[in-house]
Amino acid sequence: MSYTVLARKYRPQRFSEVIGQEHVTRTLQNAIEQGRSAHGYIFSGHRGIGKTTVARILAMALNCRSKDKPVPEPCGICESCTEIRAGNSVDVIEIDAATNRGIDEIRELREGARYRPARDRFKIYILDEAHQITDAAFNALLKTLEEPPDHIVFMLATTQPEDIPQTIRSRCQHFSFRAVKFDDIVGQLRDLVTREKLEANDDALALLAEAGDGSMRDALSILDQAIASSSGKLTADSVHNLVGAAPAHILEQVMQAVAQGKSDEVLRQVDHLISEGHSPTHFARQMVRFLRNATVAKVAGKDSSLLQISSEERERVARVAELFGEEDLTRHLQIMLRTHSELGYKHEQRFHLELGLLKMAHAQRLLPIEQLLSDARPIDVAKSVPTSQPRSGITIAASADTRYSQPSQPARSNSVSPFAADSARKGTPRQDASADPSPTSGPRIVAGTNAPVIMGAAAPANLRENAPAQATAVAPAPPTSIDNLQTAVLQALADGNQRILVSMLEAGEWSVQGNELIVKVAESQAVVEMSLGADARRLAIASASGALGRAVKLKVVPGAAVTSQNEKGNGAAARSNGPTVGGRDRAEQDPVVQRMREKFGAEIRTVIDYKDKR
Repeated sequence: MSYTVLARKYRPQRFSEVIGQEHVTRTLQNAIEQGRSAHGYIFSGHRGIGKTTVARILAMALNCRSKDKPVPEPCGICESCTEIRAGNSVDVIEIDAATNRGIDEIRELREGARYRPARDRFKIYILDEAHQITDAAFNALLKTLEEPPDHIVFMLATTQPEDIPQTIRSRCQHFSFRAVKFDDIVGQLRDLVTREKLEANDDALALLAEAGDGSMRDALSILDQAIASSSGKLTADSVHNLVGAAPAHILEQVMQAVAQGKSDEVLRQVDHLISEGHSPTHFARQMVRFLRNATVAKVAGKDSSLLQISSEERERVARVAELFGEEDLTRHLQIMLRTHSELGYKHEQRFHLELGLLKMAHAQRLLPIEQLLSDARPIDVAKSVPTSQPRSGITIAASADTRYSQPSQPARSNSVSPFAADSARKGTPRQDASADPSPTSGPRIVAGTNAPVIMGAAAPANLRENAPAQATAVAPAPPTSIDNLQTAVLQALADGNQRILVSMLEAGEWSVQGNELIVKVAESQAVVEMSLGADARRLAIASASGALGRAVKLKVVPGAAVTSQNEKGNGAAARSNGPTVGGRDRAEQDPVVQRMREKFGAEIRTVIDYKDKR
């Protein structure tokens, strides 16, 4: 006889032999014992998990001749059971719905259903891949399926139950099959290897079960190949070579290079795999699975039941999980998921794989914003001039040196930042700023550049008092005055042939409030809207933003009287003077200013009261 593959040779013949579908087999057995078997069933689920097998066992149980009624477990030795197992029973008809999907085939089925079975109790129709039946054919089957003869039982097996019309599903009992668990597949493979008198280590069986991806049939098919390619003993290396997977230690080495930021090592590993013939798509899929397991090991521990991998693989992902934080692993997994999806329709697959791995290496340099907000170290306060006009007439300025100071007393010796507390909960190896005053554990700032504004780190009082002595050599540029801003905007409009608009705006009253440049002119609203077109507005906004060094909006409103050049000069002189009497007192008593000073250690450097200037 010809060789019978393992998936067929060890196909279950009883409900008790079905692996991983106890919720289905138990319900069917109870229904038979209680005499409540239905006339229509839908078996849905992943490929290779026992849908058609359970349908055949149910057919044997209904037609078993060991007793004068259906039995919860078929005997397997009577004529009905042996014929159904061999697939040549007259009263159990298996139909491939992928090829017999039209209305004509369903009409023939409906005509044959009128006749009683030749010998057995029931005439049973098993329709495999039932979701491929056309809508017209399903409609032709509706009436027969709703009120079939007493001797008819329909069993529909499908991997896509959502494609079966609701009218059909409502007339049947729907059983959803589950993917077979990893441990169940490993146990079944070990039992079959023992029956076949072969040697296989646990790592090889674990790799076979993982390659099966929840499908018992897929795992058995790969086992057949592994037996044929081995020399008498199954090893992990032989299984790796068989399925075309990269060695597991390569994945760990790649992640170690990512943790160390060694982009050259990452590229060398990819080149080594590609030169050996490994598929970039398959390797990306392995990386996705590996990072998922490492994330689970980081969150739930390496001994968690959520990890469906071998013991050696558990140790490997646990070592990788120690190198990263939970957020880092989540970010890496997201990058690889996107890379894997892109490889499906990209031509240069190697380049996209390399790009995805380099993104992970570069992501190690990113600093979480939570650390900047909550874990930043106190910084030196240097001299500063306000960089923009205040919205409410009050200017509060504070600048930072690019180097961190080391005060004798920490600013928050008894406090723990929320970021440090969250990192400790997740097991992330980060330190709180208040616990370690060393400058190396603070936020990463490149020397020679402007220091960023770091929220959540208030400057101590002794630093504010000594700020002039600790100021940096490079002072920020002085703010742009209203006259310079007006000159820049009018010159840009003149270059853009907006002469009428220039004459109208030149006599107006200019001011900056927050992120808005407000110009009050004497003309009416209609004249303003007619003169200020889209091109003119873009020119004015671009020139104003360039002069101020930040994005601003332009607002031209009517209502201001035309001022003379002397008045404008007097106004400019008034702006150059200091604040009016009582301006600093009002600023210091303002509740917003007080909160800013308490939380961020800000100083009041310049106070300009626009209300008095008008």
